[in-house]
Amino acid sequence: MAEGEDKSQKTEQPTDRKLQKAKEEGDVPKSQEISGWFTLAAGLAVFAFMAPGVSGDLAEILTAFLARPHEMSMDVGSALQLAAATGMRLVAVLGLAFLALMVAAIAGNLVQTGLLFTPKKIAPKLDKLNPVEGVKRMFGPQGWMNFFKGVGKMALVAGAIFIVLWPRRDDLVALPAAAPVAILMEVYDASIQLLIAALIVYAVIAAVDFAFQKREFIERNKMSLKEIRDEFKETEGDPQVRAKLRQIRQERAQRRMMARVPDAAVVITNPTHYAVALEYEQGRTPAPIVVAKGVEEVALRIRELAGEHDIPIVEDPPLARGLYAIAELEEPIPPEHYAAVAKVIGYVLSLTGRGPRPQYRPQDTE
Repeated sequence: MAEGEDKSQKTEQPTDRKLQKAKEEGDVPKSQEISGWFTLAAGLAVFAFMAPGVSGDLAEILTAFLARPHEMSMDVGSALQLAAATGMRLVAVLGLAFLALMVAAIAGNLVQTGLLFTPKKIAPKLDKLNPVEGVKRMFGPQGWMNFFKGVGKMALVAGAIFIVLWPRRDDLVALPAAAPVAILMEVYDASIQLLIAALIVYAVIAAVDFAFQKREFIERNKMSLKEIRDEFKETEGDPQVRAKLRQIRQERAQRRMMARVPDAAVVITNPTHYAVALEYEQGRTPAPIVVAKGVEEVALRIRELAGEHDIPIVEDPPLARGLYAIAELEEPIPPEHYAAVAKVIGYVLSLTGRGPRPQYRPQDTE
């Protein structure tokens, strides 16, 4: 019951990480029909282009056994030498055909999975040797599916054979009375047509089967909401940990910002809720640069540092709020605040002159 409940909870599509882990374990959507189609296509090519030449070579090799058997020595040494020579010639003649079929079988797997090496998949499993489990697989849902799929394939191929051979029935009936060469030519032509028909039918079967295997692969790897949350925690980190890291980054950024306050030329305040520190040096900075800004406790700390380093503090609530809202750290102030800040800078520069300290009025910035 628990197993059924677990399966019923797996309602979500698998994530990319889940699919990648499945691939690393050798679980990929793969259709044996596609490999079979590639092998059949290679067989058709071999038969169509190599059969005449291979037949001639085989006939030449076997002629000696059929035409001159009395000339062959049957002692052990001569027989082994003849067998070795004949075997080498057969390998030379048939080797290319077998090589083409082998390459086609490999290509049929590569187009589906790519280069994939999974030791877990090829490791021996004792449960596969268990006859009880084998019977369960044979008569289970997957076994019946494979059975009906095999019956369907045979029916389709049989239909293709019927469609190809039925129009040629009169020629096939007359074959026993035909010359050997004519028989070979008729069989060759019919075989080519049969292979082409089988290839077309098998292409449809392979496409349908691959779509089915892909669907089964997705269903097999579906995830529950809990699995997705757990995976998110593994990849992105626990929310509490991420919150702590975010806090640490903010604290470090704040320390770097506070270290820039002594470089400021003026601090503009709200007076208590906002504080913006501006760096400006005639001839070096084309426009005042925001080196620190903050509200509440951060603003208080900026004002304290400004007092410790004898940096002028100017109270201008509208300007402080405006700069805090749109100005970026380590960036020049926005152009719309140039005029207001210029008056503040002018006021600060006047503080370095002699005479009584002038009075700054925020309304001058408007």
